[in-house]
Amino acid sequence: MPVKFVRGDMFQTPKLKSFAHGCNCAGAMGKGVAIEFKNNWPNMYSSYKERCKSGLFNPGDVFTWVEGENTIFNLGTQRTWRTKATLDAVAISLASMLAIAKTKGIKCIGIPRIGAGLGGLVWDDVKAIIHEEVQKSDVMLIVFEEFVSGLDASQSIE
Repeated sequence: MPVKFVRGDMFQTPKLKSFAHGCNCAGAMGKGVAIEFKNNWPNMYSSYKERCKSGLFNPGDVFTWVEGENTIFNLGTQRTWRTKATLDAVAISLASMLAIAKTKGIKCIGIPRIGAGLGGLVWDDVKAIIHEEVQKSDVMLIVFEEFVSGLDASQSIE
């Protein structure tokens, strides 16, 4: 399935009901886009934090949360907030997320520049992984390559 790279604010794009982001496996969502996930879905954050504390969420893992009409995919891309993300963890968690989404009938997922912000990876390297993984999937990824606060990217998705 194709991937689209857009500008905008995925949380202000009503056509999106499923979202993903890269996160650490230490239970911290205090910076970057992760804090938006924490604030928008506090029950998800509590469960994520407990999973991390119990050692049940590791790099390469996916923690899926369904709340109302939204599905959230937390991708384990780095061990702690102090360590860098790894390309292997990005690739493994992305492939797992796409497989999970397919079984749930999810057709489209909004995702930021995973691993390339606070995770410290080179965006072109992550982008290559995204292109490789979506070619194996029926799920479309809408990658918010440039965050623009409040901008609905629905027209870019059509």
